[in-house]
Amino acid sequence: MFQNLYPDEDYPSAYLIDYEAYYRRGYRGILFDVDNTLVEHDYPVTLEAIALFERLQAIGFETCIISNNKEGRVKPLADTLESKYVYKAGKPSARGFREGMETMGTKPENTMFVGDQIFTDIWGANRAGIHSILVEPIAKHEEIQIILKRRLEWFILRSYRKQSGKEHR
Repeated sequence: MFQNLYPDEDYPSAYLIDYEAYYRRGYRGILFDVDNTLVEHDYPVTLEAIALFERLQAIGFETCIISNNKEGRVKPLADTLESKYVYKAGKPSARGFREGMETMGTKPENTMFVGDQIFTDIWGANRAGIHSILVEPIAKHEEIQIILKRRLEWFILRSYRKQSGKEHR
């Protein structure tokens, strides 16, 4: 019933994904959400994020930050991470995902997406035909509208985990 909202995979953190394995499988581009995926909402870039992007570049990946935020939030993060970016992406529309792939020079079959929200990130990546990875949000304190969405996401995640045979973490 909710399959278009299910991620292809899920991990506890963007920092725990075996990116080398994805590269060996033929992936060449990674689209990332920013807030609560790479850094806490409205926080600057962390040393952990910088190290991750240095690692991804060393592996050979193209990266692109894709966010519904304004350029003033996204550009400084992307510049620090030496990554391409798309701001005001309109997630869950596939438009921003396609723009990110065009910027990286990749296609849906060799691009993956990493994000923390089902209704914007995962749904949008799925609509664009991109391999979608859901990660747990970094921060547990969020704005009220996000908290309300997280409650709805809980039902989707329960269904996803039941169907995929994964136990709740």
